[in-house]
Amino acid sequence: MDVRTCRNCGKIYNYLGRLTPYCPICMKELEEKFETCRKYIKEHQGANIQKVSEETGVSIKIIKQWVREERLTFAEGTLVGIECEACGANILTGRFCVKCKQNLQAGLGNAIRKPVKEEPEQQKKSGGRMRFLDE
Repeated sequence: MDVRTCRNCGKIYNYLGRLTPYCPICMKELEEKFETCRKYIKEHQGANIQKVSEETGVSIKIIKQWVREERLTFAEGTLVGIECEACGANILTGRFCVKCKQNLQAGLGNAIRKPVKEEPEQQKKSGGRMRFLDE
C-alpha cells in the first residue's frame, strides 16, 4: 500500500496507481471544474484562457494543464493558445507544435533503429610473399 499526501488539500490518502497527485475528494472536485470549463468553452467557442478562468473560477494554471493533456483545445482561428515547449510557437493543444512533433518522431525513429554492423575490410593478399618496411 502506497500512502501519499494530496497536492491540493494536504490530506494523506491511499495511492491506487492513478497518475494524479490528488486525493479522491480533490479529484472529484477537479473533474467537476473540468466539466464546468468544458461546457463554458462549448458555449463560448472564441473564449480565451483568461475569460474561461474568470467565468468558471478555475485557475489559468489548471486550464493550461488540461490543454497540455489534450483534454481541452482552443477553437481553430483563435489568436490565443499556449506555447510549444520546444520552440515557443503558439499552439492550440498539446505540448509541442507540429514541426517539433515531427522532429521528435524522427529523432526517436533514428534512436530505435538497429545499428548497421560494418563488415571488416578483407585483408589484401600480397601474392603470398611477406613484405618488410625499411627503417
